[in-house]
Amino acid sequence: MTVKVDVDAEALRDQVREKYRAVALDPQAEFHFHTGKLLAERLGYAKSVVEALPDQAVESFAGVANPFSLRDVLPGEKVLDAGSGSGFDCFVARQLVGESGHVVGIDMTDEMLAKSSSLAQDMDLDNVEFRKGLLEAMPVEDNWADVVISNGVINLCADKSSVMAEIIRVLRPGGYLQFADIANSKPVPASAMENIDLWTA
Repeated sequence: MTVKVDVDAEALRDQVREKYRAVALDPQAEFHFHTGKLLAERLGYAKSVVEALPDQAVESFAGVANPFSLRDVLPGEKVLDAGSGSGFDCFVARQLVGESGHVVGIDMTDEMLAKSSSLAQDMDLDNVEFRKGLLEAMPVEDNWADVVISNGVINLCADKSSVMAEIIRVLRPGGYLQFADIANSKPVPASAMENIDLWTA
């Protein structure tokens, strides 16, 4: 059953951009969600994996779980991160796919993209790249990815059907979707679904 959500998608994107712009620029500030190294360890990322990354690659991490716990990402695989933020999960994926794999992160927030791209360059990772785009229209060719990961981002998109259609489009046949997100098992009143402030609360 498809539920129509009457929310201004562009206004929602603007609010999400504003919130995550702050996480990129001032990761030590207080937010209504946890961030950084302690969060990554709490979510089950191996300490050795987290500590292998520079502090800047971890400080703006704001995921909700560990998509890599669902299946081992293999050497040589092509991984797409839908909503890559400052690049933490992309850098974790790079450790797993190695030199022969490829990782692409998609994000819509300029400050997050600037941070992730700069980090990839500083770490000399020529098989990790970041592209600006929306999850509803990802700048990736059909059937490219062996694995699509996403961590706490799909819930921030108004049109989840379009996001899922894009994920299916970019995945190769037999590919894997490994995502972590926030879900609610109870019906949400229409008035709440239409309140943009509640989407990012």
